[in-house]
Order: sequence, then structure tokens, then C-alpha cells
Amino acid sequence: MSADRERKAAKIRHLLETEGDAVFENTTHVNEGRYETNAHRDDIEELRDASRAIKEDAIERLPELIETVRESVEANGGEVYVADDAADANRYITEVAESKDAETLAKSKSMTTEEIDVNEALEVAGVDVTETDLGEFVVQVADEAPSHLVGPAFHKSTEDIAALFNAHFDPDEPFESAEDLTQFARDHVGEKIMDADVGMTGANFVFAESGTIALVTNEGNARKCAVTPDTHVAVAGVEKLIPSVDEFPPFAELIARAAGGQDIATYLSLLSPPVDSPVVDFDAPDEPLDGSTDDREFHLVLLDNGRTEMREDDDLRETLYCIRCGACANSCANFQHVGGHAFGGETYTGGIATGWEAGVHGLDSAAEFNDLCTGCSRCVDACPVKIDIPWINTVVRDRVNRGTDAEFDWLVEGLTPDADPGGVDLQKRLFGNFGTLAKLGSATAPVSNWLADWGPTRAVMERVAGVDRRRDLPAFQRETLVDWFDARDPLPAAGDADREVVLYPDAYTNYVLVDRGKAAVRTLEALGADVAVAPCHESGRAPLSQGMIATARENAERVTDSLDPYLDAGRDVVVVEPSDLAAFRREYERLLDADRAERLAEHSYEVLEYVYGLLENGADADALASGGDVAFHSHCQQRTLDVDVYTEAVFERLGYDVVTSDVECCGMAGSFGYKSEYYELSVDVGETLADQFAAEDVAERELVASGASCDEQLESLLPQAATHPVELLAPE
Repeated sequence: MSADRERKAAKIRHLLETEGDAVFENTTHVNEGRYETNAHRDDIEELRDASRAIKEDAIERLPELIETVRESVEANGGEVYVADDAADANRYITEVAESKDAETLAKSKSMTTEEIDVNEALEVAGVDVTETDLGEFVVQVADEAPSHLVGPAFHKSTEDIAALFNAHFDPDEPFESAEDLTQFARDHVGEKIMDADVGMTGANFVFAESGTIALVTNEGNARKCAVTPDTHVAVAGVEKLIPSVDEFPPFAELIARAAGGQDIATYLSLLSPPVDSPVVDFDAPDEPLDGSTDDREFHLVLLDNGRTEMREDDDLRETLYCIRCGACANSCANFQHVGGHAFGGETYTGGIATGWEAGVHGLDSAAEFNDLCTGCSRCVDACPVKIDIPWINTVVRDRVNRGTDAEFDWLVEGLTPDADPGGVDLQKRLFGNFGTLAKLGSATAPVSNWLADWGPTRAVMERVAGVDRRRDLPAFQRETLVDWFDARDPLPAAGDADREVVLYPDAYTNYVLVDRGKAAVRTLEALGADVAVAPCHESGRAPLSQGMIATARENAERVTDSLDPYLDAGRDVVVVEPSDLAAFRREYERLLDADRAERLAEHSYEVLEYVYGLLENGADADALASGGDVAFHSHCQQRTLDVDVYTEAVFERLGYDVVTSDVECCGMAGSFGYKSEYYELSVDVGETLADQFAAEDVAERELVASGASCDEQLESLLPQAATHPVELLAPE
């Protein structure tokens, strides 16, 4: 294993041991809360669509909104400063503090201030900064970076925090309970706020028309920081601007649901500072409240720091729609197990962190953790503004491979999109070209299988390409699905063949898991469909997972060329592997002309989805195998495409007793589980599922999984073999 891979593996092992349990408990709790609270409303998708449209419009109009908010804030008596970068922002903020002879500053939670390291800049200037958000206060005491966009201390248990506070503050009575800790923190930071010379907040949203800032919190400390000291500095990225309060309602409905699994945030404050609310004189608390704002100052610092360039970047632009809710992290299986100290860069954590880090800190920061995104797409369903986070991760991965901040830089130097100046390492090349490898392995099987499993070969593969020797490798079949189909006599159709389909044979189905392809053919034919099998071409999912976009585009064009004649003839496309269906329905729109991508997406179906449709339209259910006890795990992208329900419906219709896993991810994630640096993480994620299926009331059931990677993971963690649902249903 290379030194870099070993370093990453060691870091992950350490975090799994020290922070993993706390991160898992906190993120999954919030994620489950999001599911529950969203279920209470039937307009979530409409709210998400509205929020995205507002952000798209706001980013398009950003220069105009900056000028509008400048006028509004100045009319209110405040000041606006647009900072070019972190150094510029810190210089301005430090000057404000110095102008007030400030010695202390009370600060509420703000990822933007984390981005610019404002605490360090102020402390160099002699200003004592206190974080007043409980999680931020914890990590400040621990001298650690936040591990989550919303929950900075998600990586710490109550016991961890108690030990930290007991050691740091040496209380008369040791802290033990969460109540002890929160009471102490509230009193401690409350005094700091009352004594602060300057208050600092972020801003969840800034309304350009009125100069109003929105603060969404669960602790109320942000409001106190904004209105208690005489001087308030709000720091926000320019992307936080929206036109007016009229656009706020969908965000107000969504942000607490996405961030905390709550129907509404505990505190939602709209301030147009300098505020008109009365000011308490803490030196004379018995005196009447002073309603004057003459002595109050407000400074809105709007940060660019790469955002203008992101706005002009077609692939990173969507990052600016982010409202920093952290739902992408909470929904991500890998993040749930290691947290943001692995799945994050200099500032930002979780799925969206790749876009932010690449935009504001550069590719090197994003490259450190980018491969932890497996492209499962659960984060897209979780995101309140429907950001295509996996695509952003793929684009950044592609740029890291090429060693450039923009793909077109290589083109202007006269190179083709495939030209590679040595950036794509052997590991990515190996997994990104699995279709070619599988074709070669099949043609030379069984010798290829023996050679691949030979001890010295595995040692070399691990050392040179990072293929972990603890994983069983795919066993290539000499007879491919296409060969089998071409050589066989088709079964007679059951009745009139009024449905004509073409089965797309992905590389795994054609060269490795051939039996599931055969079962799909037999099942469709038994239900009266006329079946053809297309030529086998890699769909592009493999290279996309490695950030090889040019190769993926070539694959997509080749697949579509091979399927076009069948579509022209009126056949439906049936897909066995859910990740390939996701490519057809979601990713091809990024890789192909719109018309070609749309046609393929509209006429492609997952195999059990299609079986369900045939049964609903009168096909004979008695033609399929029925009855039995099943333990079923659906593939990640089967769930994000909402097609997993069809498998369960078919099982129910055919009389199977089914226990369906509620674990969202098996952890294998295609090539991810093979990589030596991520093996332990993959297994840790998978053990959650394995434990569920190993339970006494489930263990004796037939183990069924819809994805090839799920099948491999389960077989590595459980004693029984897993099978694809269509293999269970297929007639003998």
C-alpha cells in the first residue's frame, strides 16, 4: 500500500475508534427526524422546487443584489463591506474591533467565519473571542475543528464533553449529565455576551431589499450576540443574499427540517440592524430601557473569497445554492461513520464540502476527502434545494485527476479531453475501466481467476493499485450472458408477446453475475415479453465513480448507440444493475445531447419495476416461482430512484414473506469497498446491515440484494450467499 493510502487508512481507523459512534448516533438521529417531520407535509417537493428557483434567480442576479443590500443597510444606518478574500475580511473586522477599543467579542455559530479563520485574526489583534453556540464552544475549548456544518461537536459524546469540561474548568462538582454541561455553558457564555464589546454573527439569509438578516438557531445565542453589545458585525458569503423577505417562506419551512429534523427552528430571528429594540445597560440594570440606537453600530461583511469564480463555473455554480443545513452529511453512510474530520476539508464537511473547498480553498483541500463520496445520490434527495452534489464531486474528482482548476485549461493547450498528464492514478484507471478488465478476464477464464487470486498477484495489486487483499475478487465467467443468449433457443412466450424489451447487460451481469442475467431473460419471457439482449458496453458508471468524465461520456455514447436501434423499434430497455439505471435516468443528461438522454431515460426500467408492470397489466403470476421467507436489501440508487418499492410489491404479490432492511447502505458502493484505504470504513458501514440480517428472526431467511456491490458485501460479512430478486422469481 502506498504511503498516502496507508495514511488515509490509519486516519479512518482512528476516527472509527474514537469518533465514529458519536457521529453515527447524532447524524442518524437527525436523519430519521428529517424523514419523520417531512412525512407530516405533502408539499415538501413543491417547497424544494421553490427554494431552488429562488436561489437560481438570486445567484443570477447577485451583482444587483449586492448593490441593493448596500443601499438598504446604509439607509438603516449600518455599513456594508464586500471582502475580496479572507485576509480582506479579517482586516476590516479587526479594524472595526480596534475602532471600538474592543477587548472581548461574543460570537455565534458561523461557518463563513470558520472559512476565514476570523478567531485567529482577532486574537492576534488582542481580542478575546468566545464562541457562544454550545457545539462551537465545545470545539473551541477542545481546540478542534467543527466536524459538521450544523453540529460542530457531533463527534463527541456527553461523556467526552464532561471529561473535557472537567479537565478545562476544574469545577467544584464534576460535570456528569447533559443538563450539568448545558447549564454551565449557558451561564458561562451568557456572562461573556453581557460583557462583550462586540457581537458577531453569521447570517442564514440576507434580504437585499430591506437589509434584514435571518438567524435560524436552536439556542438563542445568535440573537443575544446581535443585540446585546453596542457593535454587531454580521459575516456572510455573498451567496446568502435573496431579493426580499417575500422569498423567505419556503426556506423557513425547510431549513429546520433539513438541518435538525424539526418542524420549525426554536429561534427564527429577522433583524434589520441597527435594531430598534431597547438596549439594556448592564451597568445599571434597574434603569429604564434605552430605546435609542444612536450609539449602536452594524457592519455587514459580505465575503467573496472565490464565490464570483464559482458563479461563473457551470459545474461549481450549484454549490452557491447551499443553505448550509448539513442534510447531505446526515444522509451519507460514510459520513455517518467517520464524520467531518475525515469527510471534510479546511472548513466544510459532508457531501457539499467538495464544491465549497474547491471553490474557496482550492483543489488540494477538496482532493483530500473527495473520494469518500460514492455517488449514491441520497444527498440529492435530502438537499432542500436539490443540488446535484454527486455531480459536483465527480467534476472536482475529474479536475483533481487532471491537476487543473478547470477542464478547459487542457483543451486550450491543444490536448483532447482524454489527454492525461499523469494525474489519473493506477487505482482509478483500474476501477474506471472495469468493463475492459471484465471482458479480458472473461475471455481468459478460469486462468484469469486463478491468477488474480494467487497470493503474489494480490500483494502486487494491493501495493501498486490499492486493491485490498482482504476482499474476494469477482469471478469472471467464460460464457457471457450475450454468448448464452445468442446460443440458446428462446422459451415460447406465454401468450401474445405484446411487450418487446431489450435487456441491457452491464459488465457485471455479462461477465461475472451471469446467472442473474439469465434469470432476468427467463422471467421476462415467462411473463409474455419478447426479449432481446443488447451488446455489452460499460455504462459509464465505473469511470464516473473515479472522476473520469471524458471516458464516461464515451461509454454513454457507445451504450446509447447500441440501444438506439431497439428504441427505434419500440422496445423498452430493462436494466438489472440499479446504478446503471441511475446513469440512464440521471447522469446521462450531463453526458449526452438532451434529446438522446431524455429518450433513454423515459424508456428504461429496473427489472423488478418492469416485472411489476407486466403483472399489473395481466401477465400470469403463476409463471413465476412463489412463496418463501426473504430478507431483502435494496441498492442505494434503487431507493433514490424510488423503484425499490416494486421489488417489495412483486414479492408480496407472489406470496413471499419479506423482511426489508431499513439500513440505507451496505458500504461496498461498487469499487469503494475494494480500495485498501477505505476497506475498514466499508466494513464498518456494512456491519450495521449485517447485524440486522444476522438477527435470530431473520438469519434463516433467503438473503436477497438488488445490487452487485450489495451482494458482494453481504457475502463477505454473513455466512449465507445472497441472490438477486429476479433469480428467486425466475422459472426453472
